[in-house]
Amino acid sequence: MTTGKTLIRGARPLGADPVDVLLADGRIAAVGTDPTGPDASGAEIVEANGAVLLPGLVDLHTHLREPGREDSETVLTGTRAAARGGFTAVHAMANTFPVADTAGVVEQVWRLGRSSGYCDVQPVGAVTVGLEGKQLAELGAMHESAAGVRVFSDDGKCVDDAVIMRRALEYVKAFDGVIAQHAQEPRLTEGAQMNEGTVSAELGLGGWPAVAEESIIARDVLLAAHVDSRVHICHLSTAGSVEIVRWAKSKGWRVTAEVTPHHLLFTDELVRSYDPVYKVNPPLRTERDVRALREALADGTIDCVATDHAPHPHEDKDCEWPAAAMGMVGLETALSVVQHTMVDTGLLDWAGVAERMSHRPAEIGRLTGHGRPVAPGEPANLVLFDPDHRAVVDPASFASRSRNTPYREMELPGRVRYTFLRGRATVVEGEPA
Repeated sequence: MTTGKTLIRGARPLGADPVDVLLADGRIAAVGTDPTGPDASGAEIVEANGAVLLPGLVDLHTHLREPGREDSETVLTGTRAAARGGFTAVHAMANTFPVADTAGVVEQVWRLGRSSGYCDVQPVGAVTVGLEGKQLAELGAMHESAAGVRVFSDDGKCVDDAVIMRRALEYVKAFDGVIAQHAQEPRLTEGAQMNEGTVSAELGLGGWPAVAEESIIARDVLLAAHVDSRVHICHLSTAGSVEIVRWAKSKGWRVTAEVTPHHLLFTDELVRSYDPVYKVNPPLRTERDVRALREALADGTIDCVATDHAPHPHEDKDCEWPAAAMGMVGLETALSVVQHTMVDTGLLDWAGVAERMSHRPAEIGRLTGHGRPVAPGEPANLVLFDPDHRAVVDPASFASRSRNTPYREMELPGRVRYTFLRGRATVVEGEPA
């Protein structure tokens, strides 16, 4: 795109009837059947051909690995992958090297995001110093920094000390922050390799019980209610966890939750292959859990989809199962997996997808300028998505530096054609601009 104006012709906002959408000066200037008046003169033309137009996606849970593990991902490669997946904002998790537990580190990540230009990067600050769970990190200083951190998480590790968790919840109330908990009771998961159940028993792999997740969630929703603070549950994965969150919300407590695309699709049966690409934290669960997660996302018990994009270099995944790192990349396939599991099954329409992949995550993270309606005057953070396209996933084509995808050689629906960040195309016909 070479001008400050773009006219998207024949797009379907949230899957509705086709309209034309004019972008100018970083905002949506007009939406209608003929917004092609004088203001559209000189605009670049994008023929949507009936593709779905959504607000730019927002990810609450992304691992960009920089600083410290640039062999896996960098802020630049990660944000290129995010844009290719339709994201205009991502939250970068704190488990970097050094850990993002000070104002200096979160500002470094924030500035790297600004210089990349592919999507906005909002750093997530660590809850505890060094992710060690012993002492609160500089929560206030990280919030007051240029990065303006509002979400804090020791993701990858659980804040298992109830006193530390309570203090964190109390502290962030001062600036309407949120503690995003990685719910994993460490003593119940020592040596765990996969979901505890029939498959783990047959394979002889250490079991990861559902109660290890559920017990932490139960404790933390009670703590959040006690101090009237906000807690967010990362990558919820079990039917029991759904019921606890549903109960907490029925009480009016300030509890939100996310689910990953891979937990909406895969089960622990895939571990029978011993392919470490399926090794992830929390582990893939059962078919019953998958059904419960889909239903909970549909009815709003689970607020949003978050990728937990976790890139690893080849040598960390292409090894024996017990030695392999946990995690999967997911930014570039997330919207297609949600279409496959939620839209094509009739559980969500495109307005529902926008709510759960844009509006709600932006609201939970308190991001301004993202998750907004497709309407005149709003920031032009948008994604044009063709739901009729089908293709086999080829990791070699990824913008991410890593290739540890569980969707390799799967045929998935949909393709991001364009992503716009404040009116500028960051993706053109499926490729980073």
